[in-house]
Amino acid sequence: MLVPFESLPDNSRVWIYQSNRSFTDEELVEIKQKLDEFLTQWTVHGANLQAGYEIKYKRFITIGLDQEVNAASGCSIDASVHFIQSLEKKYNVDLLDKMNVSFKQGEFVAYKTLTDFRKLAKNKSVSPNTIVFNNLVNNKAEYLSDWEVPASDSWHKRFMS
Repeated sequence: MLVPFESLPDNSRVWIYQSNRSFTDEELVEIKQKLDEFLTQWTVHGANLQAGYEIKYKRFITIGLDQEVNAASGCSIDASVHFIQSLEKKYNVDLLDKMNVSFKQGEFVAYKTLTDFRKLAKNKSVSPNTIVFNNLVNNKAEYLSDWEVPASDSWHKRFMS
C-alpha cells in the first residue's frame, strides 16, 4: 500500500538507490508513476506492505517501509530489486552499484567511483567538510539525520587524511 513518505514512522526501513546521472523531468514523471504502481501492489506473502518513496536531487530514489505493519521478506525484497533493475534498464542508469560515492560540489551533486573519491580526498579536492550522501543508513530517522552529512561524520572519513 502506497503512503506518503513523510507519514512513515522514523523506524521505517529505507533503501536508497543513487543514480549515476540526474533524471530528466520527463523521466521523473514516468519513474514516479512506476513507483506508485509498484508500491501500491508490493506485498509480502499476499499481505500489503505500507511503503512510500521520495526522489531527491533528481538522482536518489529512497523507498521507505513501515515494518511494524508488515516486514519485507526475501521474496518482497527480491521484487523491489527486480523493480529497480527494470528502471536501470529502461533509463540506462546505474542504481544498484554501492561502490560509487555521491557528494555535493556547491549546488551540484557529483558521482564518482570509490577510487576516484579516494584520489580527490588525497588531493584535497574533497575535505572532511564536503557533504556526502551516506546511502548505508538503515531507517527513516537515520536517513533524515545522517544521510546528507559532512564526510567527517560518515564512513567516508576513512579517506580523509
